[in-house]
Parts: sequence; structure tokens; C-alpha cells
Amino acid sequence: MASTSRLFSLKDKALSLDSKEDIEALLSGVDLAAVEEVDLSGNTIGVGAAEALGDAFRKMSSLKIANLSNIFTRRLDTEIPFALIAICDALKDATNLIELDLSSNAFGDRFVGPLVPLLSQNQSIQILRLMNNGIGAAGGRIIAGALLESARMSKAAGKPSNLRVVICSRNRLEDGSASIWAEAFAAHGNLLEVRMANCGIRQEGLTSIIRGLATSVQLRHLDLADNVGRDVEEATEEHGWTALADTIAAWRELETLNLSDCDLNEAGLTPILERLGNGIFVKLHTLQLVNNGIEDSQYEALFDLATSHLPALKRLELWWNDIDSDDPSIQAIARVLKNRGGRLFLIDPDEEEAEEEEIEHVEEKAEEEEEREEEKEEEETDLSTQMAHLGVSSP
Repeated sequence: MASTSRLFSLKDKALSLDSKEDIEALLSGVDLAAVEEVDLSGNTIGVGAAEALGDAFRKMSSLKIANLSNIFTRRLDTEIPFALIAICDALKDATNLIELDLSSNAFGDRFVGPLVPLLSQNQSIQILRLMNNGIGAAGGRIIAGALLESARMSKAAGKPSNLRVVICSRNRLEDGSASIWAEAFAAHGNLLEVRMANCGIRQEGLTSIIRGLATSVQLRHLDLADNVGRDVEEATEEHGWTALADTIAAWRELETLNLSDCDLNEAGLTPILERLGNGIFVKLHTLQLVNNGIEDSQYEALFDLATSHLPALKRLELWWNDIDSDDPSIQAIARVLKNRGGRLFLIDPDEEEAEEEEIEHVEEKAEEEEEREEEKEEEETDLSTQMAHLGVSSP
């Protein structure tokens, strides 16, 4: 168990914790009041164990970080909600809790209810990770509504919101929950990082969310990858990305922007590039535009952007676009980023790594074959030498 006085960790132990006794045995001898971080990820927790954890959380007066990702594998629908209630009710009053991770738990929209008191009433939370929970539009409305209530409660108490990071990717939030998310984001207003990749959000939803984020003028990281900002069914050229182009100037502190797999095309990308070129994004170091149907004419604009307007840019991802690696603009971009200690990515790093491994494998095989040939030649030479000493002619 990788634990210290401040950290209690069962990370990836693959334990099946069912009863109160299971938890009590693991916590035996732990000074609960001193624990600042708990990591239970990669185990499976039943109702009895969850109730015991709830009791323990109430005694962890210093708790700052709770990683509860992937803790309900193989649990029944009759177990998960009661286990969640036991855990969330205890954390609701954890006044020092800064970071909460509930990712990779299959809540769906059925089991998000127990999260509402925790997310609405605990105003100390700064970092919320809810990734790959399958909550859908209905669940998204519930979660966003809880965050909106939290912002309202902070305002009523005369305090600014503490929420800084919201990660809710891979949740199929869709347009049906977008307006509530937009309200919640606008109400909190101090967000530094928002990631909502692969959520099935389209034009109307993205427009709402982006406008809701306009109040977060300190925003540093925005990830909207794999959402489609236009009505592809009606084949219209109207884009939800117009809202991004109109809003992006509010985020002068922006450091990373991920718009990969967003079907931007020329109509969506051009105004965004124009806004990025206004000279205020001096901290933007990562721009991801993978698989967006980028036109040849836009690579020259990207070169101008990289050289003259984005002095901190070091990572530009462009793979799965129609790219000619011999294009002068592409080569120029690569040189600029390399001189800054960065890189232009034209191939998916995962594919590149696999390709490099294959090349290494082939090269190793070739070297082994070459070594065998050399050994064979040496053996033949030695044999010829021995036969010569014996006065026997080589065959």
C-alpha cells in the first residue's frame, strides 16, 4: 500500500471491498485527521464499504484530494446509488476538499442524483473531474444545475466561486444540456480550465457554452475536441465556431486550445485564425487542429500566425488533414517551432511510435541477419585457414 501519513492510497490494487470490516482493516492505524489525499481508483466498492468510507471521510478534517475514479466496476445498479450516497454525503461537508475525481464510473443519468448535494453545497471544490461517466444530456443537466446552484450559494454568501477546473469529457452531454452548462460557467466566472471533448455537442450547444465561458477571462486551457460546431445534417456553412471567434479575445491568458476533430473546415477555422492573430495571445503554446479538413491556403495563414503573432507556440498538431509535407509553409512552420524547442506534428504520435517500433524491429532483424552472415564468413575463413595449415585445399 503506497501510503504515508498524508496520503492513503489503494490505487490500482483491484480490491473488491464489500463490507465495513474490509475498510476498517485497511484503515487500521491510519491517523485520519492527518490524511490530505485519498486515492481509491482501480478498486471496486460495495455499499457496506462505502458506508465505512463515509465514516472515515468525516474524520479526515485535512482532506484536500479525493480520487474516486473507477470504483464501481462489476457493481450492480442496486448498489451504486447507495454507495454514492454514503460517500457523497460525507464529502459534502469536507471544507478543505480542493480536488474531486469521479471519472470512469458508469453513472449514466440514473445515478447522478447523489452527487447533487455534494456539488451544490461544497463550495471549497476547485477541481472537478467527471470524465467518461456516460451521464448524457439528462445527467448533464443535473450536474450543471448543481454547479449553478453552488455558484449562486457562493454569491449569496458574498464570496467568489472557488471552482477553477471542470473536466467533463466523453459524456455525451449534447446540446440538450449545453444551456445549463453555459449558465453554470457564466455564474462561476473564474474558470481556468474547461475540457468537454467528445460530448456530441453541436452548433447551438457550443455557441451557448462558449458564450457562457466569456466571463472566465483568466481561462488558460480549453478543450472542445470532437464536437461538431455546425449543422452537418442540413449541410449549412453556418458555424457555432463563430461564437468562439467572437469570444476568444476575452481569454488573453489562453495557453492551450484543442479544436481537433471539430469539422471546422475553412468557414469555421478562418475567423478563429484571424482572431488568434491579433497579437494578444502571447502565452498560447499548444494549438491542436487535428482532422479538420484544413485547406492548403490556410497553411500560409498558420505560418504567419506562428511566426508573427504566437511567440510562445511550441506544439501544433495537424495530422489527419490533407497535408503535403513538402509545402513551403509546412516546412517553414516546422523550422520555427523547432527553433523554439517545439515541434509540428503531422503524424499521430501513437502511430508514429508504433511505426518507429516496427522500424526498430526490422532494423534489429536486419542487424541480426548481418551478424549471422559475418559469423558464417568468419567460420568459413577460419576453416580455410585450418585446412591450409594442414595442406588441404579448400573445397
